[in-house]
Amino acid sequence: MVLLMLFALLAGAGTAITPCVLPVLPALLSASATGGRRRPLGIVLGLAVTFTIAIVALAQLVKGVGLASGAARTLAIVVLFAFGIVLLIPELAARLQAPLSRLARFGPRTRGTGFWSGLGVGGALGFVCAPCAGPILAAVTSVSASSGASARIVIVAISYAAGLSAVMLLYALGGRAVIERIRRRARGHVVERTLGAVLLLTAVLMTTNLDVRFEEALAKDASLPAVLVDPTRSLENSSAVQKRLASLRPANGFARRQQLAATRTQLAAEHAPSLPNLGGAPDFVHTQRWFNTPGGTPLSLARLRGHVVLVDFWTYTCINCLRTLPFLKGLYATYHRYGFEIVGVETPEFAFEQEAGNVSQAVHSDGIRYPVVQDNVYGTWNAYQNQYWPAEYLVDAHGQVRHVQFGEGDYDKTEAAVRALLVEAGVQHLPPPTTAHAMTPSSGLETPETYLDPQRQQGFAVPLQPGTHSYPGLTNPMLNEFALSGKWTVGGESATPASAGASIESRFQAAHVYLVMTSAGNTPRAVHVLLDGQPIAQSAAGGDVRGGAVTVEGQRLYSLVSLPSAQRHDLVVQIPPGVSAYDFTFG
Repeated sequence: MVLLMLFALLAGAGTAITPCVLPVLPALLSASATGGRRRPLGIVLGLAVTFTIAIVALAQLVKGVGLASGAARTLAIVVLFAFGIVLLIPELAARLQAPLSRLARFGPRTRGTGFWSGLGVGGALGFVCAPCAGPILAAVTSVSASSGASARIVIVAISYAAGLSAVMLLYALGGRAVIERIRRRARGHVVERTLGAVLLLTAVLMTTNLDVRFEEALAKDASLPAVLVDPTRSLENSSAVQKRLASLRPANGFARRQQLAATRTQLAAEHAPSLPNLGGAPDFVHTQRWFNTPGGTPLSLARLRGHVVLVDFWTYTCINCLRTLPFLKGLYATYHRYGFEIVGVETPEFAFEQEAGNVSQAVHSDGIRYPVVQDNVYGTWNAYQNQYWPAEYLVDAHGQVRHVQFGEGDYDKTEAAVRALLVEAGVQHLPPPTTAHAMTPSSGLETPETYLDPQRQQGFAVPLQPGTHSYPGLTNPMLNEFALSGKWTVGGESATPASAGASIESRFQAAHVYLVMTSAGNTPRAVHVLLDGQPIAQSAAGGDVRGGAVTVEGQRLYSLVSLPSAQRHDLVVQIPPGVSAYDFTFG
């Protein structure tokens, strides 16, 4: 716990030097430039308190009243507009000083500009900073929303806020000194009005999302060192931090209750199981675009009351999810007319999976006809305390979770549970069970999945390093060993060749090999596949390989190798510049 607190402290300090905090700086500087010497301390303390409340307690409010996921950002914009107007019109500040005596005192004529008024100003600014919370605070918020704000979670949040506030205090003190020098030479309220104009401009930029686009442009600029763009990313994504964050999250409640129920009772019969009540199903929250609903209208479990609903967590590049699709589509085709519904919750693993166009194309190409919703910020995922792709939660006609399934397999049990809940809902005559069969892995001895990023890599002979480096490759790889060959640029999620002649080499054991790839600008680029040193024959090639090569254009999972059974082979994937590789999976 102490180590996680230290991580949170450092991450908070790092957040204070990222572009995300730019919107709060004008307000921080203007508020710190007036009043007594203790005012900056009050402002920063108020900011820390509100920031902590926003990232922990606000999660409970969002859960309870269904507040929009952008509420914190909207509140930040409102605060900036208000501060800007007050700074631009000193007369307005004078009129508002009585009712706002505990919130803000901007002008030199106002009273109460010391520590306590600084607390009020800082309290408002805390909401402006709240949207900047990084992965550590995102995890804290999601745990708070799903399981309550425990003492450990609050301590981590306070540590993060302390790191952020320490750097903000330095900004406030330094800005106060600089503005005081400028004010001595300026006349009237020139400084205040200038800062007010900056605040209004900042609010406009946030309203039009230009600040977000600026951050995205910096993140995509390969010429900038990652530490300058986001100094907290490597820290927050480290395995040490992720393991300790995982310790904050409770075990999946539905799975725990189902396991306890299974130890107390046996299934009555194959097609009439006795299903325990595992608790109320959370609704679809913090979602984005809906597909396969009339006009893209969002669904809710309240609207689906009376139906048996299977909530399926998936993402379109997950091979385990794709292998379950034939079964899910078979269930939907067989039982939809009897009051059965499936809602696919597309929770992305990679950034490009957040793009609605990619999800729409995947829904169409995979032949999915049931509703699908984007869960880009993991709102619904966290509400269910989910941890797996794929994961199915079966909800009865009264909105209660009655059966859960994580990963592939046990399709007969899932269908039996669907049939039992339909009968329970009043359906008297059901058709025969579906004949659709899901694809399954060939055996349990496949090469493990590995990612081409420094944090989740597994089995690489030469560990991947962030940035651009040359890698030696391997002449005789061991089983389940990987290596990059040539010059590569390794980022937070993927690896991209920095020059021609780059390749990925490995020795695998599996029947099928898949690789998630993207092409810059969606420009078609050829990736060549060699098996045992020779261009792969069409008889052994995966579904996306033609003539020994796969044309990478869309941002998706590509099938490279397809063998009749699990076999051991050497694989070389020759990747040109412009193509990024993310994740190898085997089956």
